[in-house]
Amino acid sequence: MSRRFVFLFVALIVILFSLNIVSCSRDIDESFSERVKISLRDVGHQLLLENQDSTSLVLPIIELNRTNYKLSFQNQLSFEPSRLVSIVDSAFLRAELSKYYRVEVIQCSDLEVAYSYEMNAEKEKTIIPCSGRNLPSACYTIEVKFSNLKTTSNEKMLLYILSLAVLFLLGFLIYKRKPAIVLDNSNQDYNTIGCFRFYPEQNKLVKEATEINLSKKECELLAIFVAHPNQIIKRDELTKRVWEDHGVIVGRSLDTYISKLRKILKDDESIKLTNVHGVGYKLETL
Repeated sequence: MSRRFVFLFVALIVILFSLNIVSCSRDIDESFSERVKISLRDVGHQLLLENQDSTSLVLPIIELNRTNYKLSFQNQLSFEPSRLVSIVDSAFLRAELSKYYRVEVIQCSDLEVAYSYEMNAEKEKTIIPCSGRNLPSACYTIEVKFSNLKTTSNEKMLLYILSLAVLFLLGFLIYKRKPAIVLDNSNQDYNTIGCFRFYPEQNKLVKEATEINLSKKECELLAIFVAHPNQIIKRDELTKRVWEDHGVIVGRSLDTYISKLRKILKDDESIKLTNVHGVGYKLETL
């Protein structure tokens, strides 16, 4: 099985799984929203009954965002805060809603918060301030803000999965197998080394549109390595063929020229000129 096929297969699996998570998250959100609206209408109805009002309307519940909802009334009303706490708690319990939420009673006249409290599954973190005094009859809206929703984890998971899907697709699209050294057996006058084209007769390397001129010694050394890819070339053989055959005695010249070639070839990670300690050098291709 080719690596490209594996990339594509895994990417498709991840995308399908992500779409399934999206669908599940959407279903959860829609179900949660509907249950909240039904519960808040029930809360509004109970508050109106507390005011001996069985005729005025609970206005449509407004979903401000996924976690915030607003309850409002046709007419003015008055209620005792502890009754609000009890009614909301009972309604949310029946609907199996989150036990983490904040309730704010807002005055229509100036949008100031007339009363608020916060519920938490951990009772010691629940905050219910002064609840023994009735709120005067006025126009109020009640906003509920949920926290620690279960769908939050789904959304985080979805983000991670989609990120992986994008990475896999990018990897599939840009992945290109690094070419190994291919010795040219045609009539062309260059050999391919990774992303480079080597012209031994012209003492140069070409990378895309960039031309790199080589010294005669660099060219002679590179030609030996290209002719024997992934093979260890002994130091003695290199010095003999490049220097001593021409009547030149070298000290550290070989190491210097090897270092220069390494710098030239470093732009392509698929090829590497390595030192085999105590033996010689090898041009490795991935």
